[in-house]
Amino acid sequence: MAANTLASYRRDLLRYVEHLKNRGRVTFGEVAEADVTAFLSALREGDEEHQALVASSAARAVSAVRGLHRFALREGVCRHDPAHEVHPPRQLKRLPKAISVDDVERLIAASGPDDAPLTLRNRALLELLYGTGARISEAVGLAVDDVDLGTEAQRVRLRGKGGRARLVPLGRFAREALGAYLTRARPRIASRGRGTSGLFLNARGGRLTRQGAWEVLQAAAERGGLNGVSPHMLRHSFATHLLDGGADVRVVQELLGHASVTTTQVYTLVTVDKLREVYAAAHPRTRH
Repeated sequence: MAANTLASYRRDLLRYVEHLKNRGRVTFGEVAEADVTAFLSALREGDEEHQALVASSAARAVSAVRGLHRFALREGVCRHDPAHEVHPPRQLKRLPKAISVDDVERLIAASGPDDAPLTLRNRALLELLYGTGARISEAVGLAVDDVDLGTEAQRVRLRGKGGRARLVPLGRFAREALGAYLTRARPRIASRGRGTSGLFLNARGGRLTRQGAWEVLQAAAERGGLNGVSPHMLRHSFATHLLDGGADVRVVQELLGHASVTTTQVYTLVTVDKLREVYAAAHPRTRH
């Protein structure tokens, strides 16, 4: 699992242990189903120290708790699993949000006021996020050697969840932005630091962090007059625009690095509005 996932599970379980201590439970054998159910309620309701969690976050915490008790039972630490019948809260299926092609162009155009080194970096980052559908963690984790601009392939190697690597083609705009950054900006930025193989660098010459990449996007969105834009929204837009353009869902699955096509198929629901729009405009029996 990804480091962020492990860190989240660790936080969830530490909170669970604290919950059990407050209820006087010292060993696994003392924990009852009611204790686990009460923990789920506490997650959803919140308290003075914790905000109420949405269904998805509470489901993750319950999943961690269920895994802990399965482990304890398997290791012989206790004789029953009190979490077996406690199910995570149901989550409403939310369709991924995407922005229009015009809004993507506005966002990238607002990457900076000039051709300063950091502006070239920002433009390259935004073009790569939208042009490859990369997760923000995949983008900031790139090394210079992961980008191939010198062959006919012209692609980037992204490392996704579980360490799975995939090769994604680079479109013209992404290639041009990355080429300008690598030749005209990165060497100057790198001279301020101690040397790193990272592709995207911060102002001090070190590797750009997830938070730093977020700030780049937010600043561009603010300048472009766009609200609520996130790095993952560019990933959603990448997938949605490909499907709108006629791409096969299996191809989009490979480009996104999804282990299962089921995950990718949620994007096909987004394009239903597009299909309805085309149908209404083209079919003779829909016209007024």
